[in-house]
Amino acid sequence: MNLLAIETSTELGSIAIWRDGELLRRDCPSGLAHSETLLPLIRASLPAAGLDFTDLHGIAFAAGPGSFTGLRVACGVAQGLAFALDLPVVAVGTLDAMALATGAERVIVLLDARMGEVYHGSFAAAGAMAPAAVCHPSELPIPDSAGWLACGNGLAAYPLLRQRLSACVSAWQPDRMPDAGAVACLAAPRLARGEGVEAAAVAPLYVRNKVAFTVAERLATGGRA
Repeated sequence: MNLLAIETSTELGSIAIWRDGELLRRDCPSGLAHSETLLPLIRASLPAAGLDFTDLHGIAFAAGPGSFTGLRVACGVAQGLAFALDLPVVAVGTLDAMALATGAERVIVLLDARMGEVYHGSFAAAGAMAPAAVCHPSELPIPDSAGWLACGNGLAAYPLLRQRLSACVSAWQPDRMPDAGAVACLAAPRLARGEGVEAAAVAPLYVRNKVAFTVAERLATGGRA
């Protein structure tokens, strides 16, 4: 089974190609919009994996949460390719993929949501313990048990999170970011089970409906108009 996975939830985009259990991943060029680099990267990477577009059995993408623009790019490219090639699509949670990539049993994922907030999710061996959510760092739910791993750039963006989680977290991965390789690893078994859907049925998972402060809100917090 051959699968293309797309991840552009943050500025660090990547793609991965799953070919019968083997994984090839490539990073999007830095400093350029994902909308400009994603398709050229895919076209260049498929031959490196020994594949052509017609050899693919499905398309996967990180659906969110994350950058609104990045999520729309990933979803749009996945849908466009799926329509053109008549392939099923698998939408994977961004935080789910980050949790898998840590290799830990119990994981708290914290991704900077900007605007003073953090996207968060808690994962155990059985999967997500609750849907992905967004909150102020002071409102993050704290586990009542020890031995957790915390990951994601939210830890560096909001030092308060490390303070609040210090009693329950025993390992930290603040540099962990979303990656297409983990998206592919989650999507491949789902595709094999026939869980892919038509392109028109998928959509980004924004979690919140606001992308930026209004001018009045920025002024109220001491910012500039």
